[in-house]
Amino acid sequence: MNRQWLYAKQPQGKIGPDTFQWTETAIPAPREGEALVRTRMLSLDPANRAWMMGKTYRDALEPGQVMSGFAIGEVVESKSGGLKTGDIVEGDWGWQDYAAMPARRLAKRTTKAPFELLIGPLSVTGLTAYFGLLEVGRPKPGDTVLVSAAAGAVGTMVGQIAKLAGCRVVGTAGGQDKCDWLVRDLGFDAAVDYKAGGVYRALRAVCPTGVDVYFDNTGGPVLEAALSLMNLRGRIVCCGNVSQYDVEKPAPGPMAVPGLVVTKRLRLEGFIVMDFYDQRAEAEARLARWVEEGKIKAIVDIVDGLDKAPQALIGLFEGRNKGKMAVRI
Repeated sequence: MNRQWLYAKQPQGKIGPDTFQWTETAIPAPREGEALVRTRMLSLDPANRAWMMGKTYRDALEPGQVMSGFAIGEVVESKSGGLKTGDIVEGDWGWQDYAAMPARRLAKRTTKAPFELLIGPLSVTGLTAYFGLLEVGRPKPGDTVLVSAAAGAVGTMVGQIAKLAGCRVVGTAGGQDKCDWLVRDLGFDAAVDYKAGGVYRALRAVCPTGVDVYFDNTGGPVLEAALSLMNLRGRIVCCGNVSQYDVEKPAPGPMAVPGLVVTKRLRLEGFIVMDFYDQRAEAEARLARWVEEGKIKAIVDIVDGLDKAPQALIGLFEGRNKGKMAVRI
């Protein structure tokens, strides 16, 4: 049988177990031009929650659909000339054991690495950090780079890449233990616990010369504080808004927009990782080399079992994870 989690209903506020529904159905048969894929690892991301809120860069989730999610898996049957049995592929086929997917919607992975790396640090997560920081943020040696949600999947990668670029790196995270871990294990120069209150004062103390690049994964109070600390012609990389995803009513945007944006000549730029996929091969090779050489620590928080996916996603929004969160099937 093909085990699946369906998106059951739109949550009012935080997601809960009743947001999802477990079902079992027959394993699908691929049609011409398709491949049958067996899921090996499932990515859990803040974007999973954003898709429940309405149309974004993709259509909104509708109740009754298989819960969407990025996955990596193995081709078990192919009716496409471009794929064969045993090929490792990635794509968006959701929370299920098997999927029959058009071959054009699957990306074949040729990088030889464990699934734990292919699901995040050497794929969408790592590429998001890489392109967002280097192509959108454009840091220079000596810049101060501030990263919100720094202990999360993208944040851990952004901070380490920024250090390789010769920058001073400051992160925000929830809890002093995560902040200590960022400095001790990942090489951040400083970290601030946003849950302790007084975010602006705390960030001002550890960014005495201001912020040149702010990589925003959260929006909310950290973005508000960062705007006030930005240096002239600073760059703000708009990657996510996780502080406003899992709430009943999102808060309004910062009062400093557009005032500080104008007076400080700031650049705020949003991006989607696919915008840069023409450079993907080079970026993946560079990330893989950094991981192999120990210049980047690939942090993956793994939960075993498809049945654990809803609780794991709930845990992500409660801040239980460090680094990339993924489900091993």
